[in-house]
Amino acid sequence: MQLFRRSVAEFIGTAWLVFGGCGSAVMAASFPNVGIGLLGVSFAFGLTVLTMAYTIGSISGCHLNPAVSIGLWAGGRFKASDLYAYIIAQVLGGIAGAGVLYLIASGNPSFSLSGGLASNGYGAHSPGGYSLISGLVVEITMTFIFLMIILGSTDRRAPAGFAPIAIGLALTLIHLISIPVTNTSVNPARSTGPAVFVGGWALSQLWLFWVMPIVGAVLAGILYRWLFRETKNR
Repeated sequence: MQLFRRSVAEFIGTAWLVFGGCGSAVMAASFPNVGIGLLGVSFAFGLTVLTMAYTIGSISGCHLNPAVSIGLWAGGRFKASDLYAYIIAQVLGGIAGAGVLYLIASGNPSFSLSGGLASNGYGAHSPGGYSLISGLVVEITMTFIFLMIILGSTDRRAPAGFAPIAIGLALTLIHLISIPVTNTSVNPARSTGPAVFVGGWALSQLWLFWVMPIVGAVLAGILYRWLFRETKNR
């Protein structure tokens, strides 16, 4: 029952991340004259994590991301037996968040799924026309750094209470860097939600946004075990 309760928290948090982050991109980024642009979308994603970290962090740890859960496991900070429940909840939450966004956005007569519903992509579907290799490298790199920040800021030796701020700002910075390349994933659940509704190219390119964030997260978890290990003073 405790794992179920934690999974429900992950579902709600991931739904909020996808709805808030992707919603800002779909409905507010280019709104005539007062659109929030790339900067606003970047902050929207960061704020979803920041707000949820303070809301459900005490319940589930506020992963909101299969790559984060797997990276924490690789870093020795999360039980393998809990991974399946978290990942399922996160993916379902991502789909639910994208579903609510779709229901709202489709109320505008000019809305079309051909716009991508803030889906992630590379090549012809990269916002800046970046290649598969560029997308591969940026997703591994950004997720690696994201997990290092998560692992370091939540370490018991880090200042207490500030981790959500560091993590939220880190996700903001990651989006500022990589939105032009892949529309920024670093989160398989965030990518899966919109892709389910867009279908076609979004689903065919979804593999990249599962494999590369997980690779980056595992590498960070492995490095964390070595870099942050506690040693006795000689």
